[in-house]
Amino acid sequence: MTDREYMLRAIELARKGSGFVNPNPAVGAVIVKDGKIIAEGYHHAYGQLHAERDALSRLKEDAAGATMYVTLEPCCHTGKQPPCTEAVIAHRIGKVVIGSRDPNPMVSGKGCKQLREQGIEVVEDFMREECDAINPAFFHFIQTNEPYVVMKYAMTLDGKIATYTGASKWITGEQARAHVHETRTMYSAIMAGIGTVLADDPMLNVRLEGEHHQPVRIIVDSSLRIPMESNIVRTAKEQRTVVAYNAANLMSQADAADDRDLVLQTENAEVANDWNRIEQLREAGVEVINCPGEDGRVDLKKITEWMSEQRLDSVLIEGGGSLHEAALKAGIVNHVMAYVAPKIFGGKDAKTPVEGLGIKLPSESVQLSLRGLTQLGEDLLLEYDVKNCRE
Repeated sequence: MTDREYMLRAIELARKGSGFVNPNPAVGAVIVKDGKIIAEGYHHAYGQLHAERDALSRLKEDAAGATMYVTLEPCCHTGKQPPCTEAVIAHRIGKVVIGSRDPNPMVSGKGCKQLREQGIEVVEDFMREECDAINPAFFHFIQTNEPYVVMKYAMTLDGKIATYTGASKWITGEQARAHVHETRTMYSAIMAGIGTVLADDPMLNVRLEGEHHQPVRIIVDSSLRIPMESNIVRTAKEQRTVVAYNAANLMSQADAADDRDLVLQTENAEVANDWNRIEQLREAGVEVINCPGEDGRVDLKKITEWMSEQRLDSVLIEGGGSLHEAALKAGIVNHVMAYVAPKIFGGKDAKTPVEGLGIKLPSESVQLSLRGLTQLGEDLLLEYDVKNCRE
């Protein structure tokens, strides 16, 4: 096997931890001696052994002089686990080939420096682009303390996400839909608007064979219209579920101005007319958070701030055109995933991925940079990074 093949194996291992390790990075490691793999490992879940220590724990022979291929610079500080550099040094590894550089200030460059000081050969930036692609959420979160936000939708070739009657099942084929579930496993949370819940009654979970990470479900519901009998509420005790609302809407009929002022300042909203509604949701297992925005809407930036406090490093938005427009306008979107099906719906009133008033001039558009194109059966997945977002 070649150096590239060993690192590709490390990348394959790293991806097994995606979703389980957040907000830590997904990392894989392969140890090679005399032309054969003698151990391999990956970061299985948050708080568990890092990839290097996981691989070293599986050794069946002496690793002295061996080469370790690892997708991210080994850590050199104590967190949930002790420093990986110490374990590498203790096992007398002779060479470490590293893919990504760690932007964490506690690690950045220090891990490599410590290894070199102990006489270990270090190769940096090997297949860096491929390794960086494993952890966009980690890199973004560790440097900005803001969640990595991905906007995802499926549309026809003429840009429709439903017919004029609202029917949307199914736009894409089975392969693309399976890919969506694989994608959901990679993110800490999944977000949808109340319109999607009322129209489709979705589960917003991962439905794949075997054990998989289930993202936190966040529903944007400014007036708490979510039905108690919806799939989301009924399964809230099985999958963490959050409803973000605007308390001002619940107080619109309140008699006392003082009460209205109070409810805007409290997360519990005890004095709200709809307190019983909130209590019912909480008894069902739903977390209800107040994120007041302008014009009675939910402030999406407040949701991302709450996510940062909760250490939720990423979110996949699977909303309709209204939520997508709000997310773009709020400037929170980092990446766009568009599944395009070889179909044409037509219809001037058929829904599109981004609604709202739109823009006056092409120069005011949200600018994107192509990151990838994948064929999934007859469908195409187009992925873009957001270069700018209009306020």
